[in-house]
Amino acid sequence: MIDGKRDLFFSGAIHYPRSPPEMWDKLVKTAKMGGLNTIETYVFWNGHEPEPGKYYFEGRFDLIRFLNVIKDNDMYAIVRIGPFIQAEWNHGGLPYWLREIGHIIFRANNEPFKREMEKFVRFIVQKLKDAEMFAPQGGPIILSQIENEYGNIKKDRKVEGDKYLEWAAEMAISTGIGVPWVMCKQSIAPGEVIPTCNGRHCGDTWTLLDKNKPRLWTENWTAQFRTFGDQLAQRSAEDIAYAVLRFFAKGGTLVNYYMYHGGTNFGRTGASYVLTGYYDEAPMDEYGMCKEPKFGHLRDLHNVIKSYHKAFLWGKQSFEILGHGYEAHNYELPEDKLCLSFLSNNNTGEDGTVVFRGEKFYVPSRSVSILADCKTVVYNTKRVFVQHSERSFHTTDETSKNNVWEMYSEAIPKFRKTKVRTKQPLEQYNQTKDTSDYLWYTTSFRLESDDLPFRRDIRPVIQIKSTAHAMIGFANDAFVGTGRGSKREKSFVFEKPMDLRVGINHIAMLSSSMGMKDSGGELVEVKGGIQDCVVQGLNTGTLDLQGNGWGHKARLEGEDKEIYTEKGMAQFQWKPAENDLPITWYKRYFDEPDGDDPIVVDMSSMSKGMIYVNGEGIGRYWTSFITLAGHPSQSVYHIPRAFLKPKGNLLIIFEEELGKPGGILIQTVRRDDICVFISEHNPAQIKTWESDGGQIKLIAEDTSTRGTLNCPPQRTIQEVVFASFGNPEGACGNFTAGTCHTPDAKAVVEKECLGKESCVLPVVNTVYGADINCPATTATLAVQFARNGIVTSVLAHILGHPEWDCKSLRVKMAGRQNPCPDFTPTKSYGYLFSKPLVALTVSLDSNLSP
Repeated sequence: MIDGKRDLFFSGAIHYPRSPPEMWDKLVKTAKMGGLNTIETYVFWNGHEPEPGKYYFEGRFDLIRFLNVIKDNDMYAIVRIGPFIQAEWNHGGLPYWLREIGHIIFRANNEPFKREMEKFVRFIVQKLKDAEMFAPQGGPIILSQIENEYGNIKKDRKVEGDKYLEWAAEMAISTGIGVPWVMCKQSIAPGEVIPTCNGRHCGDTWTLLDKNKPRLWTENWTAQFRTFGDQLAQRSAEDIAYAVLRFFAKGGTLVNYYMYHGGTNFGRTGASYVLTGYYDEAPMDEYGMCKEPKFGHLRDLHNVIKSYHKAFLWGKQSFEILGHGYEAHNYELPEDKLCLSFLSNNNTGEDGTVVFRGEKFYVPSRSVSILADCKTVVYNTKRVFVQHSERSFHTTDETSKNNVWEMYSEAIPKFRKTKVRTKQPLEQYNQTKDTSDYLWYTTSFRLESDDLPFRRDIRPVIQIKSTAHAMIGFANDAFVGTGRGSKREKSFVFEKPMDLRVGINHIAMLSSSMGMKDSGGELVEVKGGIQDCVVQGLNTGTLDLQGNGWGHKARLEGEDKEIYTEKGMAQFQWKPAENDLPITWYKRYFDEPDGDDPIVVDMSSMSKGMIYVNGEGIGRYWTSFITLAGHPSQSVYHIPRAFLKPKGNLLIIFEEELGKPGGILIQTVRRDDICVFISEHNPAQIKTWESDGGQIKLIAEDTSTRGTLNCPPQRTIQEVVFASFGNPEGACGNFTAGTCHTPDAKAVVEKECLGKESCVLPVVNTVYGADINCPATTATLAVQFARNGIVTSVLAHILGHPEWDCKSLRVKMAGRQNPCPDFTPTKSYGYLFSKPLVALTVSLDSNLSP
């Protein structure tokens, strides 16, 4: 209840440090357009208190400014203080310095930890009170969270865990914030604290043990966070909508989409192995663009429930079993003639027809239909009306100019020049203190001629077991190779052949961490670094180097001197860039692309390292980590326009392994492929209904199934790329015709839509001349449009022959504007088109040498 009124809450997670402040207002406004009335965020302890007692609330960490944006947009806020948050955030949000407090045990009935936790929680609460952010003060905050998913580690804490939770609950309530506290991913919570669910299907998998507390869903996972090495992880709009309606049908009060906008793990903020782009498959993608149909399908769900909230909030609830896997949850107010029903088919792969109150209803498998007045279908979770969209990436002239790179290579340290020396390799995190991903390990040893292999086909092999995340090796300053672990492996073995010599040999290993672990009862004890090191293949046998004596150097020279800034860069001697050099810094300048489309940097030509723009850490990249599908988990990285100036932006890359900086591309991103994919079986669109006194009222007699497509302002539909009625398959941008394809579909769509800003397509087989007797038909219409006003740029990189010139190349493209630009061998050049590009053919005259 808010101000004495009952309400329903549709919330979306947007984390303020994962987007620049300049994006916050647009993100919140877009979320509101999506039918949300609440924004949720964690509070990031290690971002706000990087050193004990030294607090930071500037830039992306300006919590109060973010909450004011929510307030200014007339929305509620949920603040999950934690202060442990997990969130795929470095160290779960806990500051590194906590690890250095004696006898500390994280998230336990442990006095050192409880002392620091309470100090931070009370500091944050007071800061929020001072800014009048809680609802009783007129602020937006209606819920706050203490702790986070404690059930994951409670089994390790046993009785002490219950004592800790009781203490945390009492401490939180004692702050007197005037709004409820929650504990997430639990079935029961101490005292007044409300337990909540995290997961994909909380309506069916979660039991709330205390029936006097409301059913709240704090994390409905809209996709799955990804780590380097993971393939694309998606969750369909249909499945999310199904889960939401199952939850509300059973009396749910609040759903929070985690994430609604994931954003970016800038700098070193991501947890171990977590991608720099966070929850890119959310309803709003990493760049803040609406991902359709997920965004629109959920928006329609929110709107229809809110249109009928009176019956839902005050109606008498009833439940009916209609058959195996079929059920109805009903809410009725007879005195107001209000009735709302959630008709569910919970069977997998089995569409069906059920009889409900004397009427037959077709319900697809694993879907929920909303019945207005308990008789008219106004929404089905599996029938998507909204248009689909896919992204495209465009290289612009502004960023292709002056593609000149310079470089500086890090020095490889020697044992005798290091300051920290021990007999055995030291643990990594204790050396870097979470100020860097990098720690150098180096050792030296002498070999005699009799030690080396006598046969030339045998080379010594260095074998290192490491609990870090990746490693680069050098022997006598020569690059030996790379090794890596993965999110699923606790350690890895670096095993590479190398060349050794008579006399002193120097081994140097650059060990790297891709973020600190973010969860687990043993978090304070997590370690990294070299565990064992031997050299095999010597004539005299295996050489054990583990106790040989090791030197250590934390951080890179470039990091210490801030080479990624204009001031720091000037301290180094730069030279023209060369390809495929390890541990090398590269730099170039570029101008901001015109317009307001999001900007990314394509790192496909590089391997692994860090990206900086104008001194801002864009994040980690790792394109050499190839998935089972044969491509990197992430190859393009977001550069917010807020980080840029119109001219002369400094781009700095640290490449750990091998790369070709000339292949790095600055691009803009659009969602300019629009599609529709609708079946005749879809119910009437929600747009044919409006709310009238708490009832949904029919405002259009035509309730036939239709598909609507809309272009952005001042753009029109230029081309029908694909059209099929029958049983088409695939996704937007990659449709294929099925066995029941009708060839007339494209002509019908072109007549209806070309040259228009929007068009409405009937989804009826007779309109397209479809064969209704085709046994495999799904009576589905699939259409993909191209829009005009879009300039497509094709960048051709010709590794040429001195005799080649422009006229020797036959380039066949529709809409070509500059058929023969100045051409130089090995020069990159582009063609610009007024029409979207469909096909490109480049061939060579037959008289040219291969």
